Amino acid sequence: MDMWIHTANGQMSLRVTRQLFAADSEYQRIEIFESPEYGRLLALDGDIIFSDSDEFIYNEMVTHVPMSVHPDVRRVLIIGGGDGGVAREYTNYPEIEEIDVVEPDEMVVKACREFFPDAAKAFEDPRIKIIHRDGLRFLRGRQAEYDIIINDSTDPFGHTEGLFTKEFYGSCYRALKDDGLMVYQHGSPFFDEDETAFRAMHRKVYQSFPISRVYQAHIPTCPSGYWMFGFASKKYHPIKDFDPKRWKARNIKTWYYTTHLHLGAFMLPRYVQDLLETAESSVDKAR
Repeated sequence: MDMWIHTANGQMSLRVTRQLFAADSEYQRIEIFESPEYGRLLALDGDIIFSDSDEFIYNEMVTHVPMSVHPDVRRVLIIGGGDGGVAREYTNYPEIEEIDVVEPDEMVVKACREFFPDAAKAFEDPRIKIIHRDGLRFLRGRQAEYDIIINDSTDPFGHTEGLFTKEFYGSCYRALKDDGLMVYQHGSPFFDEDETAFRAMHRKVYQSFPISRVYQAHIPTCPSGYWMFGFASKKYHPIKDFDPKRWKARNIKTWYYTTHLHLGAFMLPRYVQDLLETAESSVDKAR
């Protein structure tokens, strides 16, 4: 059986041997497949979210990049993250006192506990609190509570659309402490169909935060295999305030992230720089 990764004008396929789970939650269609090449895969509304073989890339890059920059993290908020993978990476840091995971879809958490136990085992850590609420509603009214916010929601469509709005980024800004920072999915800029959303996302964050940068990773099951992340901060710069010596002293085992890769991840291709500069220019002209 083939499974398709869709774009507007094409598709890529991978072989799956069986379907392990399928159900419709209040929010989305949830499916879990098994593949000889990628292991188990989670798909939401027909889109692959992650696989056993490459989930470590995404999870490490949204964790260790900000943790190697911010010097004193105590409270972390993960919006989405119902599989537990991002939370698992943050449990590597003993100084973190609280990790809130705001995942509205209880069925996602339940399915991942059963079929992705290596990731979902993080939910047994007593520092983690799972909150089944809409992320934007959860943020409204919160002031200076978190050191790091991770927007781990899927994409700017459907029930997660509100997590990619100017209101959302402004709410994140207010919910962060004076030196807080946010990391979020920035999507892939490779296909023409994604360029508009890519520029719009950067424009909104650039308006909301004094420091706004984008970095990259190569994830096989993402569209085009090329994925971007946003780094938005009130105070810390991802390169100027990067402390590789402090991070290395932790001796955290990783499969993808390194301190050398950290620097390289922010060195973007020319066409990506052009997209980001266009978005920034539109904001600067309006000011």
